Amino acid sequence: MKTEKFIKAASFLAAIAVTLGALGAHTLKDSLTSEQISSFQTGVRYQLFHSISILTLALNAEKFNSKIYTCLKTMIIGLLCFSFSIYLLNIQYIIGVSLSFLGPITPIGGALLICSWIILIFSIKK
Repeated sequence: MKTEKFIKAASFLAAIAVTLGALGAHTLKDSLTSEQISSFQTGVRYQLFHSISILTLALNAEKFNSKIYTCLKTMIIGLLCFSFSIYLLNIQYIIGVSLSFLGPITPIGGALLICSWIILIFSIKK
């Protein structure tokens, strides 16, 4: 994946995060419990933080070695697994579909996010 694709992906993911944040704050507040809203907003927060991180790293890719692309790919996959499983688990009753099988995906996504930050350490040019 070229740097430009990471920049586009990060921008798209950030736009989705802002949209879902607004959805959670305004539209879903009457349909979800306060605990579910808090969980949903955790997904939004992690998505936005990591989108900005992906954008920043992609814009500065020349300062890193080739492992930066592994870091960015891992961060995107982790972000998708972590945040989107949280979103879907919290709205499963609204959409009327049991998505409880996604429960184990959230910690896998979190582990991938942690791994991406560790890979970043090894991506720094010496």
